Amino acid sequence: MRSFKASAQSGMALLLSLVFLSLLSLIGVAAMQNATLQEKLAASLAARNQSFQGAEAVLRIGESAVQRSHYTLPECAAGIRCGPPAESSVVTNAGFNATSGVTWIAAANGVYGVQNLGGVSGAVQVPAGTRVTLYRVSAVGLDGLSRTVLESIYAKFESEAAAIGGKMLGTCLAGEALGDGRSCADENSDGGSRRIMWRQIQ
Repeated sequence: MRSFKASAQSGMALLLSLVFLSLLSLIGVAAMQNATLQEKLAASLAARNQSFQGAEAVLRIGESAVQRSHYTLPECAAGIRCGPPAESSVVTNAGFNATSGVTWIAAANGVYGVQNLGGVSGAVQVPAGTRVTLYRVSAVGLDGLSRTVLESIYAKFESEAAAIGGKMLGTCLAGEALGDGRSCADENSDGGSRRIMWRQIQ
């Protein structure tokens, strides 16, 4: 009789041990899955940040190209060729896109494309009556599978003789200031060109 009770107690102890072992195994597996998920999220966030930084760097390179005094680009035709290039969500390499008419140029960790939107007067953040040529600069930053697409509208003064605050572009002296609050040093450095809009598309 005693032997039977001892066997029953040993069997129950074994069963309870197996239940606890199973629970501990499930907790361990869940913890490992959570750690793996956290690691993947951290890697994804790091890649996203890198692609954003890359896109901003590429955008600056594109704007610097537009800023050069000798830079020329035919004005875009009406319709789809003046809209934001749809291929920015898939483009990875330099080359010409026949649909948008944009030539993508490789730079840093991505590509950029420029569109000449034409000349206008009265653009935002530009002194009244000043005529500028607007350029759309689209920049794509890539890092692994992560992609960031940025866009800026860049206003380039059509004439170096355009007056701002009574000072002629490129002629004001160091230490003087323009009517819009910018220093002459800043104005002389970019010929009056400036970014007037920025947005993140992707």
